[in-house]
Amino acid sequence: MAFRADDERFMRLALDEARKGLGRTHPNPAVGAVIVKAGKVIATGYHARAGTAHAEANALMLAGAKAKGATIYSTLEPCDHFGRTPPCTQAILDHGLSRVVYGSSDPNPLVDGKGVRRLKRAGLAVTGGVLAAECDALNEPFFKVMRTGLPFVTVKAGLTLDGKIATAAGQSKWITSEAARAHAHALRDRVDAVVVGAGTVVADDPALTTRIPGGRDAMRVVIDPQLRTKPTAKVYAANGPRVMVVTARPADSARARAFARRGVQVVTVSERKGRLELETALRALVKLGVLHLLVEGGATTTGRFFEAGLVDELVLFIAPKVFGAEGLSWVGALGVRQVADAPGFRVTGLEQVGDDVMLRVRPRKP
Repeated sequence: MAFRADDERFMRLALDEARKGLGRTHPNPAVGAVIVKAGKVIATGYHARAGTAHAEANALMLAGAKAKGATIYSTLEPCDHFGRTPPCTQAILDHGLSRVVYGSSDPNPLVDGKGVRRLKRAGLAVTGGVLAAECDALNEPFFKVMRTGLPFVTVKAGLTLDGKIATAAGQSKWITSEAARAHAHALRDRVDAVVVGAGTVVADDPALTTRIPGGRDAMRVVIDPQLRTKPTAKVYAANGPRVMVVTARPADSARARAFARRGVQVVTVSERKGRLELETALRALVKLGVLHLLVEGGATTTGRFFEAGLVDELVLFIAPKVFGAEGLSWVGALGVRQVADAPGFRVTGLEQVGDDVMLRVRPRKP
């Protein structure tokens, strides 16, 4: 069915609603809904967190009897299965709506067109694909998990013009401006887990908390093959969200038990050629509901993610400073000998943040 004149306008309102739940809904997608009657918005809703009502149900609850004969706009195809909440299709039918407009198709096998077919059989007009690109982008991590079983991986780094993350003496505070650091904390607020390597924990002892008004702390993950970090490090503090350490050491070893006593989940993965099997670790994170992973590790950890082909996006905060050849590079050795062998990227965003520049890039597809 063809789009109507106002479909995109109302879907943009639904997108605004969906963004209210970003970073809070895992393992569910962020979804927004708007109910329109006679060209006027009568109710809005969004999915706040897993286990609570979906966006459509929240909007319908507010609309009540006014929803009869109205159109509902949802950023994602309505579900038609029982989970922790009833199916949205049933709520739509119960309220007597006449039309459903959605943005993204849902790749979840439990949905995947079933809701659309049920609504059409019931005689409702259904239009899909409105602002599909924007709706898809909103839930890119969810879609990747559904299609590959792996989380969406964003690598973040604050670096100098010559690509350094610390001086030769290891000093790194602060390379970037306060404005850039606030943007970085906003990234933490929207992801499900933050990952660093053992070297970062030993050198900086970070807490990996989100220090912005209204922010929430993501799950914390440390890549520590030999468990050389101390269980008393700030990142392993008992308060806050779940903490995980990924290691090659057996979970029943004395060192691993010391972490477990601190409430830290120890995940043991195998090694190949001296490298941890990162993909195995990421699949374990998905089982815990992690959709979006933010890697803030140093050169070694970042290099490992590059080597494994697990990087989906880079967010680089580039400060107008130069440390010279003695400084520490932001990414470790990749074994590049020929220009043609270098990983290629495409720029997706460029923005000035304070005195710095925020650059967003993505790997070029082969």
